[in-house]
Amino acid sequence: MAGHSQFKNIMHRKGAQDAKRSKIFNKLAREITVAAKSGLPDPAANPRLRAAILAARVQNMPRDRIDRAIKQGTPGGGDDANYEEVRYEGYGPGGVALIVEALTDNRNRTAAEVRSSFTKYGGSLGETNSVSFMFNRVGAIYYPASAADADTVFEVALEAGADNVESDENGHEVTSTVENFGAVRDALEAKFGGAESARLTWRPLNTVAPSEDAAASLLKLLDVLEDNDDVQVVEGNFDISDELMQKLTA
Repeated sequence: MAGHSQFKNIMHRKGAQDAKRSKIFNKLAREITVAAKSGLPDPAANPRLRAAILAARVQNMPRDRIDRAIKQGTPGGGDDANYEEVRYEGYGPGGVALIVEALTDNRNRTAAEVRSSFTKYGGSLGETNSVSFMFNRVGAIYYPASAADADTVFEVALEAGADNVESDENGHEVTSTVENFGAVRDALEAKFGGAESARLTWRPLNTVAPSEDAAASLLKLLDVLEDNDDVQVVEGNFDISDELMQKLTA
């Protein structure tokens, strides 16, 4: 399991995620509300909102819950909380670099909770930019294999300005620079429909293979961080083998 793949990053916790469906919906709803507040409440005219709605649909979030989240983000919609986008950086067990992105209405609370989680599981929270230099900020767009064949996705993506396309039996991941992300996403959407996921992410320059003990602690830390209501995304530069992952999650 490589930390740079958001899709592989969550596979081992699929069962746990199913058990926390309501918590996942809360995170998705918060992103939808913030996206609606940051622009027009019309997904056709608001790419961030459109991506948030698509992510919610992938998780089978009920339509009425999506609509309610959009309404809360519109003037007079009832959500007066001012959410801030905050990034935390630090090292987890085994020297793994981690970047935690959050949406919070209380920076002090979230910082304290994230710091406590790092400390509890053998990590240490650092200053901003303490580990982000080990990552590239890129746009990542994911389509299921059923969207199109690999050659077609490759041609459309590269023509739109993408940097790379990786395809396998599960799907296609298209990456681009931050600057080209919008154009690539829009070109793919026009050809193949809405993506299963489309967002800016952190891609590590190199990966770290933690020991079994460190990997076990790391997975506990990831679970606690992702269980936090304010945390939206956790990225890392870890690479855990499939064999070790199966052993740790058996």
